[in-house]
Amino acid sequence: MEIESLKPVIKGQIVQYLNLLDINPEDIKDDEPLFGGDLGLDSIDSLELVVLLEREYGIKITNPAEGRKILVDVNHMAEYIIKNAKTA
Repeated sequence: MEIESLKPVIKGQIVQYLNLLDINPEDIKDDEPLFGGDLGLDSIDSLELVVLLEREYGIKITNPAEGRKILVDVNHMAEYIIKNAKTA
């Protein structure tokens, strides 16, 4: 899968997994911080994103420090998925 075609998929999954009713996937910028920004995500949401990566892409994140490096924004998530996914 190409990284540019993966980004809209990730945005849709973020909205779906986190039940972000007031946000459209296309409104999320590729470089928008997932935490501490306009999305208003918190630590519980980060756990849901870890579940998303495992269920959708076969990626297990067990180290919180690694998770913080991956769950920065859609760009970081897409790059990590391309490099590490088992089912992408």
